[in-house]
Amino acid sequence: MVSVIVAFPRMEDARAIRSLLLKYSFTVAGMYTSGAQVLQRADDLGDCIVVCGYQLADMPFQSLQESLPEYCSMLLLTAKPVWDECHVRGICCLPMPLKPRQFIETVGSLADQMMELRRKRKSRPRQRSQEENSVIARAKELLQKVNHWSEEEAHRYLQRCSMDSGSSLVETAYMVFSMYDNE
Repeated sequence: MVSVIVAFPRMEDARAIRSLLLKYSFTVAGMYTSGAQVLQRADDLGDCIVVCGYQLADMPFQSLQESLPEYCSMLLLTAKPVWDECHVRGICCLPMPLKPRQFIETVGSLADQMMELRRKRKSRPRQRSQEENSVIARAKELLQKVNHWSEEEAHRYLQRCSMDSGSSLVETAYMVFSMYDNE
């Protein structure tokens, strides 16, 4: 589940939004009046949705949005005249006064989008560094030399050992080095 941070210059506004979110089973990670507090909490959470007003105690929404971690979304609750500025920045906006159903549907939609992005990020294979690729290549060369295998056979062997042991390909390459150092 995606956590929601509520940020308004007046704490009573934040409490009202929090109550509405809790009523519909959203996880509220905190209520704040300043952007600095929001940024600190967002850094701790990683993925989150920040529901905020136009101006916080220490910064406007633009400064907050620019400083949020990469995987945080913002839902701005503000008067309609501000909307043009928000859409240019790619921020989701809802008009005040707030319609509860529209608000909950929007937060739910943002949460669904974030969960999908999180799923895609996790399913993407991690990129290896040049050093890690070098270690794997050296292990394959060692296996080719010692066992008279092709590059493809050595690679398959590393993959199979990696899967069997539950370790990464790089860790398996180091295991190959240690295995042949003992001989």
